[in-house]
Amino acid sequence: MPKLKTHKGIKKRVKVTKSGKIKRRKAFKSHILTKKSSKRKRQLKKPKMMDKTHQKKYKKLLPYE
Repeated sequence: MPKLKTHKGIKKRVKVTKSGKIKRRKAFKSHILTKKSSKRKRQLKKPKMMDKTHQKKYKKLLPYE
């Protein structure tokens, strides 16, 4: 059976934790930050775990992670 290819776009954006959960960054933190409150920007810094409904789909794209 041939090797499976890793989806490089997903590999750059997410990390798989030891327990198998997928950790991602939050959106809307890259630009137009002046109108966003300090509290909102601070909360966007923190990483977030991927929702269970999407984890199965993303794990298929990362076969060897």
